[in-house]
Amino acid sequence: MNNKSCPISLVSVDSNIARINAFYVGLIFSIFLVTQSSALVFFLILDFVTRIFLNKEYSLLFILSKNTKNILKLETIKVDAAPKKLASLFGLVFLVTIAILYVLNLTLLFYIFSGILLACIFLEVAFSYCLGCEIYHIYKRVFV
Repeated sequence: MNNKSCPISLVSVDSNIARINAFYVGLIFSIFLVTQSSALVFFLILDFVTRIFLNKEYSLLFILSKNTKNILKLETIKVDAAPKKLASLFGLVFLVTIAILYVLNLTLLFYIFSGILLACIFLEVAFSYCLGCEIYHIYKRVFV
């Protein structure tokens, strides 16, 4: 059975907060691409590490996203947290890779990874399509 809404981790997250968070990540990352201010990428990396490994309640972007959802009076849409966490890990890996490529001045690879990251963010924000989540579900079907 291919039921993606079935909770696997027994923990859920709000899909609307995740989408708003992706919007803010995309906005900050886009500003980085225009300004080349590496502090913005390091802020995003710190925020991802806080959200994934510490406590999301301490993440500035999570707090901003949660407040934005409340201001916009959006409904809560619960989804399984495990695929979203894997997607966040992928995002963190991409951000760290992009930071390294930026520091090493590997421009072509920098822009390729940046384009992939922005494409994934766009899919999440515009269509609620989480590529990292899809990879998670494929992994679960094949290996578990």
